[in-house]
Amino acid sequence: MTSVSTIADEISEAARWHLLALLFERPRPGWHDQVGALAHEVTDPILRSVARAADGATEGDYLHAFGPGGRVSPREVGHAGLRDPGWILADLARFYDAFGYRPHAEDPPDHMAVEVGFVAYLHLKEALARSCTDDEAAAVTSVAREAFVREHLAAFAHSLARRLLPDDLPHLAGAADLVAARDPPVRRQPLE
Repeated sequence: MTSVSTIADEISEAARWHLLALLFERPRPGWHDQVGALAHEVTDPILRSVARAADGATEGDYLHAFGPGGRVSPREVGHAGLRDPGWILADLARFYDAFGYRPHAEDPPDHMAVEVGFVAYLHLKEALARSCTDDEAAAVTSVAREAFVREHLAAFAHSLARRLLPDDLPHLAGAADLVAARDPPVRRQPLE
């Protein structure tokens, strides 16, 4: 039997990852309110500090860093080196389809916000499986989440964190550092 604290831990992780995903989205009307409200739900003081750094973020600043022709690509294919972009996008589609993930984001499937949002979604799916005492579904979800982080998010997050400067937007650099800190970099092929 799954303990209530295990389910609560998964929900807390989902909130943490959801806030990180939100920080990688373009500031738009209501975005600051969403970030502030979700920041109150997480206990990680560093993540809360990163969220506070988003207070002055504007759409223009975001586009300067992440927009078309911006300083840094927020897309995994932009950090893939010699890896095939088509394969990356197809593999992402397989992961998303397998778990019914349909983000309502304006961003492409390999955007950091979408990928981090998928990790949050998998934490919620695992919490739901555990609350229904479906240990098999919880285990499958956990294994898939770890594989996704290892195969897609880890190397991408490290590359993004290295390329972002605090001047780009402090919350973007801080969020990239936090995602990168979740897993060691994958050494498949050079990212640059």
